[in-house]
Amino acid sequence: MLHEGGHTLVVANGNVFRTFDRRGVADLYRLLREEPEFLRGAVVADKVVGKAAAALMLLGGVAELHTDIISGKAIELLHGSSLRYAYDLEVPHIINRTRDGWCPLETRCRDCRTAEECLTQIEAFIASRNA
Repeated sequence: MLHEGGHTLVVANGNVFRTFDRRGVADLYRLLREEPEFLRGAVVADKVVGKAAAALMLLGGVAELHTDIISGKAIELLHGSSLRYAYDLEVPHIINRTRDGWCPLETRCRDCRTAEECLTQIEAFIASRNA
């Protein structure tokens, strides 16, 4: 469903499947803020998961994740959690859209130790983009 529809994110909870197409963590963040019950216990398919996306999934109570690409920093955050995850390729970090450096959220969350610390960085990043 993720690849066939060209989506960036698919979230399934019970018999309800929803697809999303925005870049980055925008859809996950919106779900966490506006529809947290839909994330709780959900199965997620995502093309690319960095530490920020992993944090949002942990905070949302996602049960299972499959991703094409995951960063080592995301794996470190997920390690020891109850969220089951599988991936096709692990990379040291997520790169930015211009492919000339780190993803801004991967940079902001790099030294965060918890999902809650990541959320603070994600919110600051979103606020700076909307200012």
